[in-house]
Amino acid sequence: MIIRQTNQFEKSYKKLHKNQLKDANNAIRSIINNPLIGILKKGDLSDVRVHKFKMANQLTLIAYTYEDNEIILTFLTIGSHENFYRDLKI
Repeated sequence: MIIRQTNQFEKSYKKLHKNQLKDANNAIRSIINNPLIGILKKGDLSDVRVHKFKMANQLTLIAYTYEDNEIILTFLTIGSHENFYRDLKI
């Protein structure tokens, strides 16, 4: 499996505090183990999956794409629900 990350994901990940990293890493591992765990979105984001999880008692989302025929997993962004989808479309 090829795993990639966008610049947006990398910047968001680097801003996480130490207490948030454990929860984020567990969520990333669960996505890697089962890429179909996220909910497939509709409309403009029809190729994007979103996995929701708790990070430091706050609902957090990870957006990613999964291409089964090439087995490529690309992490797009991580963040809270506020403006998440709007920022993802940009």
